Amino acid sequence: MTAVIDEKKQEVINKINYLRKKKNAVILAHYYQRGEIQDIADVVGDSLELARRAQETDADIIVFAGVKFMAETAKILNPDKKVLHPNPESGCPMADMATVEGVLKLKEEHPDAVVVSYINTNADVKTVSDVIVTSRNAVNVIRKLEAKKIIFVPDQFLGSYVARQIPEKEFILWKGFCPPHFNLTPDQLLALKEKYPDAKIAVHPECNTETVKIADFVGSTSQIIEFATTCEAKNVIIGTEVGLKHWLEKVNPDKNYIFPVNADYCGTVHCCDMKKNTLEKIADVLENETNEIILPEDIIQKAKRPLDVMLSIV
Repeated sequence: MTAVIDEKKQEVINKINYLRKKKNAVILAHYYQRGEIQDIADVVGDSLELARRAQETDADIIVFAGVKFMAETAKILNPDKKVLHPNPESGCPMADMATVEGVLKLKEEHPDAVVVSYINTNADVKTVSDVIVTSRNAVNVIRKLEAKKIIFVPDQFLGSYVARQIPEKEFILWKGFCPPHFNLTPDQLLALKEKYPDAKIAVHPECNTETVKIADFVGSTSQIIEFATTCEAKNVIIGTEVGLKHWLEKVNPDKNYIFPVNADYCGTVHCCDMKKNTLEKIADVLENETNEIILPEDIIQKAKRPLDVMLSIV
């Protein structure tokens, strides 16, 4: 049975490889994608890396295996290219928590503040932002801004983490959050620490504040990779989306990467939306060029400005 499944999967992969070459397409995948998608992608990265590579590519078609805001960002940075999203239902609950109306209301209440939006926002919210940041560069970018008051959208936990690093600035935090990261509790990590007392704990700043406080290392997905694969500890407890395990084991298979699991033996930090993309859906959009990201020209121009500010700083 396994051989049949593998044969079918290989047929899909062969189809993808044929179509991307024929159509001069590039496949970009986030670290939280299924392992089999990471394996066939031209580029695997976090939000910042993928944003940069989307801007640099000379492909005619970009297939973005991630959630919707990521595919939108690729389109904003590449307005003349065709950007395809394998599954339109793969959205981001945290990004959907932020609204243009709400951001404009905060701007009205705090006219001296700069709106800093996490890249995990939809295109319309980017249009009313002054600068975009990622979890990797947020501290660096915000520290360099002249503004002393920051409206941070939409992740309250990343925002509060950044605020603790830059106490000289005032932060007004949107009350959004990433449900999978929020659900990771300190108790889950401490239970693993009891089992692996020599382990280091690395978590993403989207985790709730109490979870972040007990970590040995806090950083973006790519920073967690750097820490987990190079630190002296043999065992590393990872507090972020379980899809990262696939990449970590490829980069440094000699270490033991421990992810909290729930009763269903699924990663506690498990993004169902990220997993909605499949090899079959990638093959389908490449073949039929469906699910294209279409954004009005004015949205593209307005959303690109804060992205350009970020890219000019980093």
